Amino acid sequence: MPKIEVDQKLCKGCYLCVKVCPKKCLRKSDKFSKTGYYPSEMADEKACIGCTMCYQVCPDLAITVFK
Repeated sequence: MPKIEVDQKLCKGCYLCVKVCPKKCLRKSDKFSKTGYYPSEMADEKACIGCTMCYQVCPDLAITVFK
């Protein structure tokens, strides 16, 4: 089963990954990160198909996709 990890230290909350995800697996977190942003986080881990679109669009390289 594919899995996505968002590095909370690197994510600056641009939410490009949220917009591009075809299965809506990611969402905006409601908690601040230590760097002062609302990072992206997993919304539905079971829905992830491992397409890597979130990884490809992330300008901060904050996303890792495990297949």
